[in-house]
This record gives sequence, structure tokens and C-alpha cells, in this order.
Amino acid sequence: MKVTQRWLTWVRRLAFAAVLLLAAATPGMAATWSSFRCQGSGCEKAGTVRWIRPLPGSWTVQNGMTGTTPVTGQAYGALGSQVAALGSGLTVSAYRASTGQRLWTTRLTGFAPGSAITAVRVWPGVITVGVTPPAPGTTPATGTTPAPPRREVVLQAGTGHQVRAYPAAPFGGAVAASPGTTVIVGPRAVTSYANRTGTVRWSRPTGPVPQDWQVDGGQLYLAVAAGGYLGSAPVTALRRINLATGAQRIVRPHGSPYDGALSLAYQGVVVFSSARWATAYSGSTGRALWQHPNALPETFDAVAGRLYLISGNTLIGVNPQTGTTLARVNAASSSGLYGVREGAVLGIDHGGLGKAWAYDIATQRVLWTSRALPWPHYFVDLSGIGGSAPPGEDAVLLAVCGQVGPQPAGNTTPACARPELAVVNR
Repeated sequence: MKVTQRWLTWVRRLAFAAVLLLAAATPGMAATWSSFRCQGSGCEKAGTVRWIRPLPGSWTVQNGMTGTTPVTGQAYGALGSQVAALGSGLTVSAYRASTGQRLWTTRLTGFAPGSAITAVRVWPGVITVGVTPPAPGTTPATGTTPAPPRREVVLQAGTGHQVRAYPAAPFGGAVAASPGTTVIVGPRAVTSYANRTGTVRWSRPTGPVPQDWQVDGGQLYLAVAAGGYLGSAPVTALRRINLATGAQRIVRPHGSPYDGALSLAYQGVVVFSSARWATAYSGSTGRALWQHPNALPETFDAVAGRLYLISGNTLIGVNPQTGTTLARVNAASSSGLYGVREGAVLGIDHGGLGKAWAYDIATQRVLWTSRALPWPHYFVDLSGIGGSAPPGEDAVLLAVCGQVGPQPAGNTTPACARPELAVVNR
């Protein structure tokens, strides 16, 4: 089913377990600070911990890729040039990106019990937070009760004040935002709202079922498939929507439907993934450009101008227009890949001696490693918009545990006595 394809890239991203034994060459020590800000002359150096600040709430620690996570549910984080934001449950906290100063903490209101944050995205001047309702219940008379739609909450970045809340598709939400406007992938349309009044600026209907989508600069690509991403029908067209004006163009493939599920868009190229291929098409004409066998789209590096695929345990950088291989990194061990930025693979080592590191693809060597960041956890938004390593920022956002609490008898996951949020320069 399409839902399996949608999650396939994320599963492979976890399974890739990138890269490179060498990043763990130097053992670290457990963190001994509860609040830290770099104040020396080398604070801008790559790999330097810029700041660490306490996290609210109850957290636990686990080995492996999970690391430091809330006791219940999941946490979602995003980093911008001015603000770092983290959401868990229905609570959102914001920190100054340069210093780690806590700006505000707010609890979202007006949601049914059991609702939880499932996305955090930082934009200039605002933060958008996706809130998903609890799973639908059942009644003897009517059977399954439909769940209300996900809501996308717009918060002022400086104060945490709630500006608006808009209906959103389950895997949709904000794809562009500013203090004045927000563009939402909703349950049946892509809509631009005026935040001051909540009125609709423009709206483009997308049908009754949610579809896969990708953002490429100022363009949104939305799949057209009967049944949406939950169905098995092929993608027969793409909606290419200008995020500023709402201008829409239908882009159809030449001959056969698009091969697979829409998985990535970069430099006017859209990449589809199937069980056999990663297939690239022109985002303006629908013409097939290239294929890579047994590969999945992973990410892109805007500075290097490369699109990255995963094939087995190999990360492959290609020219987005031609598919020509430009770089290759072979995995050798188990670590956590969370991005490729400016020609470097970013990863973490797990456990109590965890560190963040960067590996230069061109020279095949480690560029930097951070000091110890015990039980590190990186944040991922499946849209590629939010998360630990935003393409335009020179830092990485991680949750860590400064001190593990006592482990109750019979409990396999120790509590974290001092959960912390860390920003590392890259």
C-alpha cells in the first residue's frame, strides 16, 4: 500500500544507521552541567557546544537511536536563526538560538484530552505546531467515530502567544509561514490564510483524501492519486502550487503514471520511490530524467547542490538533473544519520558517551566531533521542514541527558534526572 511506501524512506533512514566507525574514536565523559553557555574565544568553532539548557517535563533514557525522550509520547523540535523550539504533549518551549535563554513556555489549550503535538516548525517570526487528536473511539450504534482533523497552531516566536489554529491534513500542516500569512496543506485543500483575521487569501482544492507532498523552494508539489497515500492507485499527476500566489499547474508524466510515491523535490526535480527504483522527473514537464535501482531518496545538500539517495548501506550523492553520481559514502558501523549539510554527513554516537560529529564526503575524514552529549536524540519532521539540522542554519539541535536517575526495580528504561536541550555549532 502507499502508506508503506510513505514510511519506507523513514524506516531506511533509521536502518541506514550511518556511518563510519571512526566518529567514535575518542571516548567522552558524561556531561556535568545543568545549564551551560559557551563564552570562550572558540565558541563559533564547528563541533563546539553553543549552549545547553534544562528541559521541562519527565524524560527517560534508552540506548540506541531513541536516546533521551519523554516518558510518554514523543518530542518534536526545530531550529531557526532566532529561535529553537521544542514541543511535547501539549507544551511548547522556545529558546533564543544564540544563547539558549528560555523565552517562554506555553501549554496549548482548546484540544481534546489525549491530543498531542506531532510537528514543530520554525519560521521567521512565528512557530507552527501540529496537534493530532486522539485515535477515534467506537460506539455500539455507529461503530468508529471519525476523528477531528489535525490542527496547525500558529504562535508568535517572541512571546508564544497563540495567533491562529487552522485545520490540517494528518501529514500536512504548515508549508510556508510568516507573521502575516500561513499556507496549510489541509484535509481537502491547500490554503493560504491571513493570520491577523484568519481569512482565506487563496485556496486550491486537492480532493477528499490526503496526498503525499513535497516543498521545493517556493513551490509545493502535491500528488494526485485515487485513494491518496493510503491507497494503492498510482500517481497520475502532480499539482505544482506557488506558495506565494497560489498559482497552480497540473504536471502529468509522459505516458505511464509516475513510478512509486512522491518522496523528494529539489531544484525543480521530483523524485519518486518504489520497491525497485528511485525515479526522477522534471517538476515542470513531467518528463522522466533518470533512475537509480534499489535506492531511496534521502535528502539534499543545498550548498553542494546534490541530491542524496540511500542504497543498502551506501549514501550516494547525485546531480539532481542528470542522476550522475558525484559522491559516495559506505557505512561501516552503527550510528545515527540526521542530515547532509555543506558536503558533510552529520551523525551521532549513542549511549552515555554519545557525541555529535561531521564526516566530510569529499576527503572521507572526520571534520569535527563534539564533547560528550550523553544519550543524544535528534529531531526529525517527516516533511523535511522541521528538525535537528535545518538546511539554512549553522547548528544542530539535540536532546540529551545530563544525569540518569535511579532505575526502579523491573523498569528497563531509567528516568533522566536532568533532561537538557543542546545546540552544537556545525
